[in-house]
Amino acid sequence: MYNRILLPTDGSEYSLREVKRAKKLLAEGGEIIILGVAIKIRKTAFHRAKHVAKVNKDVVKEANENVEDMAKHFDDSYNVRTVVKSGFPSEQINKLAKGEDCDLIIIASSARSGLKHVGLGSVVENVLKECEKDILLIHK
Repeated sequence: MYNRILLPTDGSEYSLREVKRAKKLLAEGGEIIILGVAIKIRKTAFHRAKHVAKVNKDVVKEANENVEDMAKHFDDSYNVRTVVKSGFPSEQINKLAKGEDCDLIIIASSARSGLKHVGLGSVVENVLKECEKDILLIHK
């Protein structure tokens, strides 16, 4: 059993598979941290500043909606906290897992990152390479 479990979510159907596993693996009195990462774009020659600001605002809003939607799958008997960070998903997952001293990361792979990542998405691949925590990979 694990005392602190990190559940990263992108709002996909695959990430909802993490919920079932987390419920089985959480120790009594443990905590579940649901993480959404907002990938922000930067202003370039092709993007006007006001459009970039709107897109970034929408991305943060979507990340908040994703974590809140996942949190609804846990009843009041679970200690659940939601967190939204901005940046690159794998970096934020690893940083939060280490900073919050998570015992386990449960992460789903949709394998949607191209042929060079057959079987694993690039976010999952980077988490697996860099993280020193236990990881439960839920493959599609």
